[in-house]
Amino acid sequence: MRFKTKDEVRRYIWSLMEKSGVSLPPHPCWGRIPNFRGAWDAANRLLEALQPNSLRPVLVSPDSPQRPVRLLLLRRGIPIIMPTPRLRRGYVYIDPQDIGGKYIRYASTLKGGLSLGRPIKELPHINIVIEGCVAVDRLGNRIGKGGGYGDREIKEARKLNPSVIVAVTCHSSQVLDRVPTDQWDEPINIISTERFLISLGVETEGNTQRGV
Repeated sequence: MRFKTKDEVRRYIWSLMEKSGVSLPPHPCWGRIPNFRGAWDAANRLLEALQPNSLRPVLVSPDSPQRPVRLLLLRRGIPIIMPTPRLRRGYVYIDPQDIGGKYIRYASTLKGGLSLGRPIKELPHINIVIEGCVAVDRLGNRIGKGGGYGDREIKEARKLNPSVIVAVTCHSSQVLDRVPTDQWDEPINIISTERFLISLGVETEGNTQRGV
C-alpha cells in the first residue's frame, strides 16, 4: 500500500488499530502515539535484545505504550531519562536507587515520573533511545503524531553520541513497507513488536538515512 503523505499514514494506522481492537487506553488513539495490545511483549523482546548497561541511563518516551519499557528498566535498576510532554520542561532523570522499590511502578507512569524524577535541562551522553511511533517502515523511517518532538529528542541524543541506538516499540500492524519521509526525520535502528524484532544498520549522512 502506497501513501503520499504522513497524515495519510496516521489516519490509516489510527483507524486500523481502532477497528481491529488492538489499541488500548487512553482512547481515542487518534492524535496520539497509540497504546496497544502486546506492549509488554514488545518491551521484553527489545530489552532482551539490547541488554542495557545498568550504569547508563536510557532515554525513554513518556507515552503510554512505552510505560512497560520504563517499568522494566527501573525494576532492573537502570535509570531512565524521560522527556517532559512537548519538552516544555526539558527532561527528568529517574533513578530507581533514589526512589526505592515501593514507588517504582508509580515512577514508571507519566505523572509519577514527573513527580519523582529530577529535572535536567540537558541530556547527558546516552547509548540507547526508546521511542514510540504512529508508524514505522522496514527501512527505519519513523512517523510520530506530528509534533516533531521524538525527532528532536533523537537528534539531541545523536549530537552527544553519534553511535546511539534508537529503537521503537509498536504493534506489528504499525510496521509498513515504506512511509513518506522528510529531510529532518531521524532514522531508527531497531523495531520491536509483540510478534517480531527488526534490527537495522542505519547510516546517517546529514539529514538522509538508508538501511545498510
